[in-house]
Amino acid sequence: MYAGLSKLQTHPLWQPAVYLLVGGWNTVFGMIVYAVFYHWLGTRVHYLVLVIPSNVLAITNSYICYKVFVFKTKGNILHEYFRCYLVYGGMMLLSAALLYVFVEGAGLSPVVANCLCVCVSIVVSFFAHRHFSFKR
Repeated sequence: MYAGLSKLQTHPLWQPAVYLLVGGWNTVFGMIVYAVFYHWLGTRVHYLVLVIPSNVLAITNSYICYKVFVFKTKGNILHEYFRCYLVYGGMMLLSAALLYVFVEGAGLSPVVANCLCVCVSIVVSFFAHRHFSFKR
């Protein structure tokens, strides 16, 4: 059975498939963390301020999961962690720019435009993490 799993892990679609699974977990994790922060601190701290610590935890979780389960790199912990933050910052800027283009330029509703942005961002971030954050 182990040999079969090893063979499956060398399939070209293995890494993108695991990336999507881990990304799904990361999304759920980030939503839960924000909800917990809001539940605990929402009456004392502005909801937008709570985005900061929840994103730090979500990106840290994302980094660990991608490192361990998807890209399986050794060492370079701080270097890769910093690069993950750069990728996430770049994805935020790209998504904001695309959202503007889709809504203002193409006349799409913000909800539909955001869905398109998420799809683009999943693909771009996979390659950015593969070739930049976790580059061997």
